[in-house]
Amino acid sequence: MDCILFRHGIALEPEEWKGAEVQRPLTPKGAERVREGAAGLVQLGVEPTHILSSPLLRAFDTAKIIRDKLRTRLEILICEELVPDASPDKLLPLLAGLPDDACVICVGHEPHLGEAAGVLLFGRPAAGLSLKKAGACCIRFEGPPKAGQGMLRWWLAPSQLRSLGTT
Repeated sequence: MDCILFRHGIALEPEEWKGAEVQRPLTPKGAERVREGAAGLVQLGVEPTHILSSPLLRAFDTAKIIRDKLRTRLEILICEELVPDASPDKLLPLLAGLPDDACVICVGHEPHLGEAAGVLLFGRPAAGLSLKKAGACCIRFEGPPKAGQGMLRWWLAPSQLRSLGTT
């Protein structure tokens, strides 16, 4: 299984947004950066079998942009396991329920994604792991996903993903 953790794009700042936090949207620049980063996923040959998203609008909209750029018709599954304050170890049972040959894109937030990467790679959250907005990493499992058994394939900053997308 390949598990791609992708952080949502740039969103309106909380103090600029008058609505509910769950509905805080991407900025136009944030949406464009996600499109450019998703083009990098295309160049990497990413072919998802599943797309999972936090229910927060900025993550869901990021997932829709990725889906469109990858030209897939996959349904985006909303997962409470990807909300910002979810326990990072809650992602593992969700992944374990997917086929071993899956390629899953999980769209969420920091610090959750960095902590989840620590659990997948080292068996526990690790200090210093974090994804920038519209950045991503890919963790591979040989067989069923288990804590500490993931292997890092790549970890790319947003600018690196965007650069790949322009080649």
